[in-house]
Amino acid sequence: MSVKSAERVLRVFELLARHPEGLTVKEISSSLAFPQSSTFNLVTTLHEEGYVNQDQLKRYKLGPKLIQIGTAAMDSLDISAEGKPYLKKLMEDVQETVFMALLSDGELIYVVKIDNNRSIRTTAQLGKRKPLYCTGLGKAFLAFLPLERRKELLQGIELVPITDSTITNKEMLEQNLDSFVESGYSIDDEENEEGLFCLAAPVYGASGIMEAAISVAGPKERMLKHKNMIVEKLLSTSKKISGIAGYTGEKE
Repeated sequence: MSVKSAERVLRVFELLARHPEGLTVKEISSSLAFPQSSTFNLVTTLHEEGYVNQDQLKRYKLGPKLIQIGTAAMDSLDISAEGKPYLKKLMEDVQETVFMALLSDGELIYVVKIDNNRSIRTTAQLGKRKPLYCTGLGKAFLAFLPLERRKELLQGIELVPITDSTITNKEMLEQNLDSFVESGYSIDDEENEEGLFCLAAPVYGASGIMEAAISVAGPKERMLKHKNMIVEKLLSTSKKISGIAGYTGEKE
């Protein structure tokens, strides 16, 4: 049985996560269809406890206490904590930014990001969500999860163009995914951010099902120049992390 007040707190957090610029009590109340008086009391309590901040325009944003909780949550995910040393080594080998992501509610969520000193600016940040169809990590999930799961995920996805290179034809996307299955890794060729090229690979768990994806991302020209070396290091790293996650080579 759900507790109404707890549900309301969660809805407020989810709403503010989608509005980093902040929202007023009235906007929160209106968006969630909560009474304004109870919304005020709820948000005031969250503010006093450090879970939300208030700016000079009386807009509320997610607060610092949630960073501590989020960091602890990511640390408790064994696959990200245990895989981090291998990802650090991968970053050192390829000299580009390295990521790990998990699948969450039909999107990917970044749980590890290891920057290189020559990293380029990217919108991909820890805890951020992104679509599956136009990212290397996301397309790894679509390619390497069981076919039924792929179909299920694709049914809930609208292929909205993010850049001029985004694949918006479902048939073309499926052909793209099938080619990734053959090669063992997926590619994002400026499909989510212009100038950014990404190579991604699956990480399997003890059950033989893909549990995470890892990637190397950088400027397209530089990535293509060293693509073969990066693919080799990427696949080697995904194999090692799959091994520590209990994968024995038997896929579901």
